[in-house]
Amino acid sequence: MNTITRRGFAISGLAAAGLTAACGNGVGSNNADEIDRRVDASLDYLYNEYPNTTDLRDKSTGILVMPVVTEAGFGFGGGYGRGALRVKDATVDYYSATKGSFGLQIGAEQYAHVLFFMTDGALSEFRQSNGWAAGAGLEYVAANEGGNLSAETTNLLAPVIAVIFGQAGLKIGATLEGIKYTRIIP
Repeated sequence: MNTITRRGFAISGLAAAGLTAACGNGVGSNNADEIDRRVDASLDYLYNEYPNTTDLRDKSTGILVMPVVTEAGFGFGGGYGRGALRVKDATVDYYSATKGSFGLQIGAEQYAHVLFFMTDGALSEFRQSNGWAAGAGLEYVAANEGGNLSAETTNLLAPVIAVIFGQAGLKIGATLEGIKYTRIIP
C-alpha cells in the first residue's frame, strides 16, 4: 500500500519549486530594482489591457503585484514568485509567493497576479502577518468573453480582490488559494 509521508510531500514540493526556479520567474533576481521594473511592466500591461482595473487601483489602500508566478506539477506541485507591495504608488515591502499542492495535476504555467487591498484593515492584517495565506475568502475579478476584466460593485466591497492575468503554459486553471506570501529582503 502506498502511503504519502509528510517528508515525501515536502521533498516533492521542494523539487517542484526547484523546477519553477528554472523558468525565469525572478527567483534568482535578488535585486529590488529588477523586481520594481517587473512590477511596473505588469501594472502597465494590466491597466492598458484591462482599463476597468483602474477603478480597483483608485479605490484600494494597497496593491501587491506578483509579476511572474511559475507553477509546475506532476502529482506533487509547487509554485514560486516575487513581487512588491505598493501603497500610494510607492514600494513599501517585497514579498515571495510560494505554493505547494498534491493531486491530479500535470504541467507548468506562469501567470501574473495582483491583490488589491480594499480596506485599511485588510492591508494592515497582511503587513503584520508572518506569512499571509490566500484563502477561499479571496474575491476574484474575472475576464468576460470579450476579454475585459470587470469589477462589479459586489467585488468592490470585498476586503481583498485578486486579478490573475497573462497566463501561459500547459496547466489548466490558476487560483491563488493555498499561496503563502512572505516578506523578503531582496
